[in-house]
Amino acid sequence: MVKKDNKDSLEIAGRQYHTEDYERQDELSSGLAQTHEQVSDAYYEGEIKGTIDNTDDGNEIEIPRKGYE
Repeated sequence: MVKKDNKDSLEIAGRQYHTEDYERQDELSSGLAQTHEQVSDAYYEGEIKGTIDNTDDGNEIEIPRKGYE
């Protein structure tokens, strides 16, 4: 019984997101689709005014926005 559970766990752990997951109704597919959407939203949104946190003096340092020359 332990080997079966271990095999199932490895199968689930090795699963990756596919575009078809938005169409599927099982819990794993919907979880992967939702996580993929959240990550892509955060990636594309980015941060307009980024800062460097946790400096030695406790201040935040603004990251300068310079263009490439």
